[in-house]
Amino acid sequence: MSEEMIPIAAQVGDRTYRIKVEPKNEELVLRTLQQINQKLLEFKTNYAGKDMQDYLAMTMLWFATQPVTTPSSEQGEMEQELQLLERLLDAEIKNS
Repeated sequence: MSEEMIPIAAQVGDRTYRIKVEPKNEELVLRTLQQINQKLLEFKTNYAGKDMQDYLAMTMLWFATQPVTTPSSEQGEMEQELQLLERLLDAEIKNS
């Protein structure tokens, strides 16, 4: 059975939304919300005179075009696997 969802208050711009997330994803969601709000503030500073819908649209477009990043735990595992593969290849080259 999956983990029980937990409620969090997700503030985006000038509104707060109650959403439910899995406990393992809470930190990721909160970091993402922080990143979105930072970008909103940046657009508000750089493009004064627009309304919140414009800033949200700009932020959404920016966010959608960012490269997908691998969570740090997966990245660490991948680095370890690549290092092991490199050692195996080095050993094989030395034995050839």
